[in-house]
Amino acid sequence: MNWISGRIAACRTALARAARLGALLTLSLLVTASTARAADHYEVDPVHSSVTFRIGHAHISLIHGRFNDYSGKFVLDKDDPSKSTFSMTIKIDTVDTNNKARDTHLQAADFFDVKQFPTMTFESTSVKAVPRGYVVSGDLTMHGVKQPLTFTLHGGDKVVEFPKGTNRVGFETEFSLKRSDFGMKTGLGDIGDQVFISIGVEAAAPQKK
Repeated sequence: MNWISGRIAACRTALARAARLGALLTLSLLVTASTARAADHYEVDPVHSSVTFRIGHAHISLIHGRFNDYSGKFVLDKDDPSKSTFSMTIKIDTVDTNNKARDTHLQAADFFDVKQFPTMTFESTSVKAVPRGYVVSGDLTMHGVKQPLTFTLHGGDKVVEFPKGTNRVGFETEFSLKRSDFGMKTGLGDIGDQVFISIGVEAAAPQKK
């Protein structure tokens, strides 16, 4: 009888220990879930951003221009940067080189063909965190042609609150591409093929309703 009583007591002790371990494990999982950060969503603020470009002319100078209407959305996942995403849409009919006649020609079929292809878009396919930024790869679609594009976004390591209640981040990047890769070959020679692009954006987190 003493032997049986001892075994029962030992079983009760083991069960109590298992129950305590289960409770601790459950608590640990709940704490981890509650402290895991949700990804942060941002929208490009065009008032505090710019999309500019420059292209060679007559082998002696660079013509500078910009686009005046664009939008973009970023999702930043600090816990797993590979889950971050970047997208942007540019309205081609807002091209501005400080010359109305040239801007009209750029919108025509010789170049952008804005009636058929009104926007230029970028959608990320992979994101990798690097010191003070991200290496972003994705698809750039322009003039009806999709091409892969990879660039380094500098920034995103600092979040500021401006105005009160609105979080903001900033990024900038520079890269180049060949317009001929997108089927835009008019004037090659006198007008450069390589286009240098600079983008600086400030993005704000939408205020919760």
